[in-house]
Amino acid sequence: MSSEERLRKEVIEICRRIQQKGFIAASDGNVSCRLDGNAILITPGGRPKGELEAEDLLRVDMQGRVVEGRGKPSSEIRMHLCVYGVRSDVEAVVHAHPPMLTAFTVAGMPFVSGALPEVWLSIGSVPTAPYATPSTGEVPASIEPFLENHQAMLLERHGSLTFGKDIREAYMRLEKLEHAAHTLYYAHLLAGRAISPLPESDLKKLDSLRG
Repeated sequence: MSSEERLRKEVIEICRRIQQKGFIAASDGNVSCRLDGNAILITPGGRPKGELEAEDLLRVDMQGRVVEGRGKPSSEIRMHLCVYGVRSDVEAVVHAHPPMLTAFTVAGMPFVSGALPEVWLSIGSVPTAPYATPSTGEVPASIEPFLENHQAMLLERHGSLTFGKDIREAYMRLEKLEHAAHTLYYAHLLAGRAISPLPESDLKKLDSLRG
């Protein structure tokens, strides 16, 4: 199996996982991975992710032009290309619409990753990028200021964006964040107040463990 065949298989596996987990609905969301310095694989637009096969993925150059495959790439391709353009270390990107994380942004509630040591240790702070009209150039402009120093972010009223050194890491960050969002929501209900992060001294200890 070639490296591209392996990557296609991994992307399809993640597409099925995010649909099975309820992190997307219908044809929502998009997934991509870097092939080399000049191309990425990305899901096509308008297709349910759980129904895709490896051959349905499109090879697209860094200007967004399809160089192999049928159909059009995801309407959010500019967001993916923005991530790859800013972060040379990123090899995969997952954009989903996880219900609880998205609800946080609709409610105007910040995601307090510093309240949960495991989340802070593995991902760090998770900002919310300001609202941008989906599938337009507003989206990359909205996320770009946060890309250099973060591994994930929420998109106001538009879900989540996670990335990593491979497709598995990008997906695992999504899963961890949605799970954490449920915990923070329940904590907010039980406490009847906004949830606070750990003291700065404890966050610095976690930072030192991250290296």
